[in-house]
Amino acid sequence: METAFLHTPLGIAKIEGDTHGISSISILDEAPERSSDIPEELEDAVYQLKEYFEGSRQEFDLELNPQGTEFQRKVWEALRTIPFGQQISYLDLSKRLGDVKAIRAVAAANGKNPIWIVIPCHRVLGSNGDLVGYAGGLHRKKWLLNHESPAKQVSLFPN
Repeated sequence: METAFLHTPLGIAKIEGDTHGISSISILDEAPERSSDIPEELEDAVYQLKEYFEGSRQEFDLELNPQGTEFQRKVWEALRTIPFGQQISYLDLSKRLGDVKAIRAVAAANGKNPIWIVIPCHRVLGSNGDLVGYAGGLHRKKWLLNHESPAKQVSLFPN
């Protein structure tokens, strides 16, 4: 398994994978002391994530290899169909998967998504539109949704 780190506006992205694909992208507050070399197997992922944060990429074209149960992988695949700049609710996602009663299981699988941003679990909201259930922190979810919004929110007050 190879590892690379990428500085992003939200922290350090830790990218893991091999010749079979990307198995994990997670967000860290600090990068461990590691080489800054990017393994060949991860170069495309690093490049595409940079483009995403620069605002020039809306879709990812990467070989993914997330590890999870059959149900989790089914949910993660459904997440990949949510278009850039759009959001759906957990209930809508459950409906897409064919079982409204599976909403809790769908939410749990969403929370175990191992591939940050590329599998866009940040695009799933509570039924009332609330920002809920984001492992990377709600401040990051809010930032990502704003980043993908066609109408960027601006603050009237400087930080």
